[in-house]
This record gives sequence, C-alpha cells and structure tokens, in this order.
Amino acid sequence: MVSGRKTGERSAVGSPRYDAHAMTASTAPTDTPSSEVLEAFGLAADTLETTSSGLINRSWYARSTAGDPLVLQRVNAIFAPETNADIDVVTRHLRARGLMTPTLVPTLAGALWFESGGAVWRVLTRIDGVIHDSTESPARAAEAGRILGEFHAAVSDLEHRFANIRLGVHDTQRHLANLRSTVTSHTAHPRYRSVARLAARVEDLATGLTLPRQAPDRIVHGDPKLENIMFDPDTGRALCMIDLDTVTTMSAAIELGDALRSWCNPAAEDSGEADFSIELFEAAVEAYAAASDGLLDATEWRAIPDAAFAIAVELAARFCADALAERYFAWDRYRYTGAAEHNEARTRGQLAVADGMRRERARMHAAVERTFGP
Repeated sequence: MVSGRKTGERSAVGSPRYDAHAMTASTAPTDTPSSEVLEAFGLAADTLETTSSGLINRSWYARSTAGDPLVLQRVNAIFAPETNADIDVVTRHLRARGLMTPTLVPTLAGALWFESGGAVWRVLTRIDGVIHDSTESPARAAEAGRILGEFHAAVSDLEHRFANIRLGVHDTQRHLANLRSTVTSHTAHPRYRSVARLAARVEDLATGLTLPRQAPDRIVHGDPKLENIMFDPDTGRALCMIDLDTVTTMSAAIELGDALRSWCNPAAEDSGEADFSIELFEAAVEAYAAASDGLLDATEWRAIPDAAFAIAVELAARFCADALAERYFAWDRYRYTGAAEHNEARTRGQLAVADGMRRERARMHAAVERTFGP
C-alpha cells in the first residue's frame, strides 16, 4: 500500500492492521506467494522483498514487470474479500477529490483481488513516507488533525453501502463486561494479582464515563491512530491515511475520540512516559475543524472530549482483559517476555492517558467550544 519507515521500534509499510491492533502475531501467514499469484498481477518475481511490518496482513514490496513500485498482500481471513470493494470505492473517491491515497491495482484480468491457495491476495500502490508511533509536538498533532479532517470532508458526499460493517467495535460497556468476566475466570494466571489491580483502576475510571449520545453515522477511517497516518520525512507534513481495511460508517465523535486518545499521548502507548497532553489536543482539534470546514454539527463536536475519554478507558479494558486471556493483541517479542507483560504495559499507558483526560476534562470541553462553536 505504501512504503515507509516508522520512527520508533520498527520500520513499516502501511499494510492493514485490524482494529486498534492486530490479532496475535501467531495468526499471521508466513508462506510466500506462488507463481500463480505473481502472474495474476503481473509482478516480477525477482523484485519481491518481505516487509518488516503488517501484523495481520502479510506484505511484500514488489514491482510490476513494467517497474512500477507496488505492495503485494495476503489478506487475513478476518476481512471479507468484499472489503476490497469498499477500499476501491473510497480511494477512488479520495483521489477524485485531490487527496493522496494508496489504491488497489487490479489483476491482469481486471479483478480487485485474487484467490489462490485458500487465501485472498491483492496489490496496492506504494507511497513513500514515514510512520510515527508518538506525537512529539503540537505541529505533528495538527498535521494528524488536518489529514483526518480532509479525509472526512472528502468522503462526506460519498454514497456507498459498505461490506465492512464493524458492529459493536466501540461498545464500551461490552468491553468492560468482558474485562470483569475475564478477571473472574482467569484467577490461576501467573500475573493475575498485578492484572487484577489494573482492572480495578479501569473500573474506577469507568465510573466517570459519559457515553456520546446517538448521532448520525458518517463514513470514517475506522482506526485513525497515529500509526495509520503517513508523513513526509523531510517536511513533517501528513500525506495520507493508510490501512483502509477498517473504513466503514460510524459516529464521527467516536472516530475522533479514537484518534485523539492516540494523537494526544506524547509517548508510545506501552511506554512508562505515556500521558495526555492538552496542548496536543488543542492543536489537533483546531486543525481538524479547519480542514473539515463545518462538517460536524454541535451534537457531534461537543461529544468529542467524552468520546476520547471513553475510548481510552475502553482500550485499557481490552488490553487488561487480554493480559489474562492472551489471545487477541500482538506483542513485541524483543522487549517483553510474553503477551501478558506487554498488555499490562499497554493497559498502564491507556490508564495514564485516561487519567490525564479526567484531569483536563474542563479544558478539553473549553477547547472544542472555542474551536467549533459560533
């Protein structure tokens, strides 16, 4: 989809990752593409190079026989093949509106994907850039806000029935209930006591939740964390949104809440330095408002601070539950002894972000009133 290097722990290509994070790394396919796949897309076999990122869809750099730089992907089975049709419609619309975006490259027969060996394969254009895992400055937060605002504005007039319907993905109460159930059923886990203490902190924060009121769904990216934005390495300008398997319809407030809980943390989410920065929040919402040009109504933009807090608590609950269940999120084998340890670190990071939002709640609401209001 794109080629790029990520600042932080690893380099990256913008290959799709599901939801906030990938499924466990053990689910990632490891077999290489067959000659049948390469021939279907007209790829030169001697140009194939495995990428170092893409935790859910296995990716390779490639070139067409004409020399065009591309990315070949084996799509994880969690995505219906028809999701590619959603991507094609949205990216064509984005390009027609003048936005940079990776796009699908059809097979030589004109199909958007190719099925071989029990898997779905696709090819996308490459966009050179860099991916960041933390927001180090208000300027970067503003660029994130601008590019998502442009994305939302560009697709606001698109009419499309999506194959990818992600029902319940941000059902905060369901995720909290799952945490309670997991804590009850995993008392024999070797890290139970430390995880249970974190679960109690999640529950304490959850008592302050104000869930956004029902609002009309809009076309959204679906997973707008910082790592799904490609930046120019020289200018720092955001180039485009990547990892488009999650594009769907959803509340704009929930989408922005998910974005801001990521963008407004000046450190990586599993870092001991994780926190919430009101300065980053203000920079991001101001840039988003300018770029989206009056797209949101008052019901939507007033819900943004509470949605951001809710998503931070929700993600803390999900990380905390998986610290015991160890079956969903991928984990870094170079820095952690297991999924439980990594998910504990992630839980602590999201708790720090949520705590910061609770402290700064009044300033967050003042910022959106000042930015979006009359």
